[in-house]
Amino acid sequence: MADVKKGPINIFEEVLKAQREGKSFALVTVIKAEGSVPRHDAAKMLVFDDGSAIGTVGGGLVEARAIEEARSAIREGRSHLAAYTLNQSKAGGLPMLCGGDVELFIEVFKSRPHVIIAGGGHVGKALADMAVMTGCKVTVIDDRPEWANRQRFPEVDDILVEEDMARALSGCEIDRGTSIVIVTRGHRQDKMMLEAALKTDAGYIGMIGSRKKVADVFAQLRSEGMEEALLRKVYAPIGLDLGAETPEEIALSILAEIMMVRNGTTGVSLSKKGGAGS
Repeated sequence: MADVKKGPINIFEEVLKAQREGKSFALVTVIKAEGSVPRHDAAKMLVFDDGSAIGTVGGGLVEARAIEEARSAIREGRSHLAAYTLNQSKAGGLPMLCGGDVELFIEVFKSRPHVIIAGGGHVGKALADMAVMTGCKVTVIDDRPEWANRQRFPEVDDILVEEDMARALSGCEIDRGTSIVIVTRGHRQDKMMLEAALKTDAGYIGMIGSRKKVADVFAQLRSEGMEEALLRKVYAPIGLDLGAETPEEIALSILAEIMMVRNGTTGVSLSKKGGAGS
C-alpha cells in the first residue's frame, strides 16, 4: 500500500489544495459504523489515483480495501457506496475479528481535462475556444509569437512560445487525462511534435493531415525505430467523420473525438443506440 499521511490535518483544506492543483482524487467518508470498528461516523480520507492518501478511516485491512476501491472509482469516474463486514465468519466478511459493520461513501473528484494544442493557427484557435467553453484546461504551444499570444487566446490557461516546440511540450504536466492535438503548420513540426507526444502518458494523441501526409510521417518514424504499437495510439487523420471543412467544423470534430475517447464511448448517433421509441 502507498504511503498514508496521518496526523492533525484539515481534510477540507487538503481537498481545496488538490482541486487547485488539478488532481483527480476521491474523498472517502465513514457514513455508518456499527459494533466494534476502528473509526466512527464522519471520519474522512483523501485518496489519489497513485494510491497515496491523506487522513484515515481506521487503518488496517478496511483502509487498504477502501484505498483500493477509491482508486478504481477514480479510474471509472464513479462515486459509490462501499460496505464492509468486519467478521470473517460471515459470508463476504473481511478476514477480521472485530465484528462490526462499516459503510463508506467514496466521492470522486475528477481533474479538469487538459487539452494541449500544438499549433496556434486557425484550427488551433477554434479548438482552443471550444475547449475552454467545455471547461477544459487549455495550453497552446507555437514557435510564432504573432500566432500564440494573449490577444488571440485570451481565455486559455497557458501559452508557450518556443522555437523548439517539442521541448515546450516536454515541460508540460501530462497524464492520462491529457489530450495532445497536433495542428502545426507543416510536416516537420508535426513529426517533431508527434515523436515528443508519443513519449508521454497522454490519453489522447491526434494529428491533423491527409491520409497521405499521415502515412508519410508514420513511415519516417518507423524508419527511425518507432514501435508500431505506439503509432497505433495516434488518432490520425484527426477527428470524427462529420464532413468538416472550415476550421471551426474541424475543431468541433476534434473535440468530439477527444470527448469520445475520454468518456469511453462510441461516438455513434444516440438515435441509433435504441431505447425509448425504438
